[in-house]
Amino acid sequence: MNTNGNGKPSMAERLRDREGIDRAIRRGVQEALRVHKLLGHPVIGGRRDGSVFVIPPEEIVLDEEFKDPPKLPDDMIP
Repeated sequence: MNTNGNGKPSMAERLRDREGIDRAIRRGVQEALRVHKLLGHPVIGGRRDGSVFVIPPEEIVLDEEFKDPPKLPDDMIP
């Protein structure tokens, strides 16, 4: 393992960790979905054809793999 002198993987090594990158992205998406659901906000998305769709908060499905409570900034907590 190449390190940058402090025992941590180098940036190049981190970028080669495709599974780690995918997991981090999925965790971030799940956290955003959980926050939207908890606050009662819909999720807005776009399709490749340019159309837009809305997922009401009660229809947001969360992945059980990521059960950690979301990290909400104080100004977002009702």
